[in-house]
Amino acid sequence: MKFIVPFFFLVLFNINTTTSNNVEWLTDISEAKHIAKKENKNILMYFTGSDWCSPCKMLKEDLFDSDRFAKLSENYVLVKVDIPRRIDIITPEQLKKNRKMLGEYNEEKVFPKMVFLNHRGKKMDEVSGYNSLRDPSNYFEIIEKYK
Repeated sequence: MKFIVPFFFLVLFNINTTTSNNVEWLTDISEAKHIAKKENKNILMYFTGSDWCSPCKMLKEDLFDSDRFAKLSENYVLVKVDIPRRIDIITPEQLKKNRKMLGEYNEEKVFPKMVFLNHRGKKMDEVSGYNSLRDPSNYFEIIEKYK
């Protein structure tokens, strides 16, 4: 019995560490451009409706929470643009900034959407949508392309 309890906690700890990654998302495009220029990296901008968009939630689980994405993300400066419906998720100031980025980089207001910018902030490519087949391979392909 004394071996079962530590084993249980070991398994629980391993499950938690393998399902989450330490990917850092910025929320300010100006800061992202500055870092991208300094580090000569491209920018990956992600538009999500974190609390209402079902495809966004699925993409988070299938793509962004994966170890593969965590490794690929090291080649990018990441910017998350969340447009939630609940007012307690982000500050009113951040929501105002996010709506401005939405108008500038996602005029169609499509969710989920990834926009790829070069280190100068010029748009290179984009990919949007996610379906119930839950196959993120096209997202991985484009992320590989601009790394």
